[in-house]
Amino acid sequence: MTENIPLDQGTAESVEEQAHLIRVAQEVLISNYRQQPLVLRRGAGCQVWDVAGRRYLDLTAGIAACPLGHAHPQLAIAIAEQAMKLIHVSNLFYNEEQIRCAELLVKLAPEIGGHGTPRVFFCNSGAEANEAAVKLAKRYQHVVRGRADRIEVLAFEGGFHGRTVATVGLTGQEKYRAGFGPLIEWGRFVPWPTDGSDRRALDAITTNTCAVILEPVQAEGGIRVPPPGWLKALRRRCDETGTVLIFDEVQTGIGRTGTWFGYQQEMVVPDVMSLAKGLAGGVPIGAIVASPELAQAFTPGTHASTFGGNPLACAAARTVLETIMTDGLIPRVRRLGEHLAARLAALIVKYPGRALEVRGQGLLRGLAIDGDAAPIVQRVRETGVLLSVAGGTVVRFVPPYLVTEGELDEGVAALDAALGS
Repeated sequence: MTENIPLDQGTAESVEEQAHLIRVAQEVLISNYRQQPLVLRRGAGCQVWDVAGRRYLDLTAGIAACPLGHAHPQLAIAIAEQAMKLIHVSNLFYNEEQIRCAELLVKLAPEIGGHGTPRVFFCNSGAEANEAAVKLAKRYQHVVRGRADRIEVLAFEGGFHGRTVATVGLTGQEKYRAGFGPLIEWGRFVPWPTDGSDRRALDAITTNTCAVILEPVQAEGGIRVPPPGWLKALRRRCDETGTVLIFDEVQTGIGRTGTWFGYQQEMVVPDVMSLAKGLAGGVPIGAIVASPELAQAFTPGTHASTFGGNPLACAAARTVLETIMTDGLIPRVRRLGEHLAARLAALIVKYPGRALEVRGQGLLRGLAIDGDAAPIVQRVRETGVLLSVAGGTVVRFVPPYLVTEGELDEGVAALDAALGS
């Protein structure tokens, strides 16, 4: 467990070095982040150290991007070895690591293939993956189905799909869209379901709808899980109307919910899913996995990515996937997720009216509180534990899969103290 090291624990020189770096950052970086007043230098497992020498228990994992934690030996070796062989070639040629990584992904998500083999496209981020998924759906309706008039894409209030013009236009939170309009004219928002009988979004899907995009669990929107059975009803409605179903699995994919992909929680299979974050353990990568029926819409020249599927990123991704399999981390995510949920539930009993609800699946968990979660997360950081905010009022836990029960207990204890302060 991480000991609580005083803020002035470092030497005078290291404390001043960190302060100097922060001053430089404020001069040279665009101020589009609300960064905490620390500069991280190194990590190991679930812990990181700042330049001043202070150690933190990291239960954010790069916002769910580091399932193997920091400085994982197998991942570090794989990246170093690949860098000494081949970092990048263009997609004018095949490269071995891209093929092997795609082969592994389709084996993990065979359901998306239906009676065939799923197809993979690689890019560099979650936003790019979501753009690729939407472009694929549009071109499929236009070219394969002959319905150029099916242009409308439905997204959900509270959803988050990225920061590009198109993906922020499909993000159902006004704070992300403000000041960037006019945005895409073909995006439309529908309500997130309140219960299993909520048909408001389902009834908005018609034979003129191109696609529906949603997260199996709304992560940035407050870790909201759809009611049981509702995703199955959504799948049926998309089938009835010929609408493409896109699952944004950028945060829920790669084991985060306790299954390889969020769609496998209820085995509601999308036509295409997007991946990023945890796929390469922190190395930038994005991907879509699509049904062969849908994939035929992308012919040579219709979509591309210079760096997408480069050997370095794909070697990292393949190592992450293989390590999760060989080390049995998916069952561990389920077990530790239940442990964390139980500890968070105890805070609801202890702080009635203040702590409201435990949300999530696997190691994507949150505690909804009455009020702004940011000050709580700040107080937790001051005790040496890193958490994050989701949806404004939810304290989010997305630790590495290697986290221990003791480390989770320490994180909950820090949250307990912050709630009680």
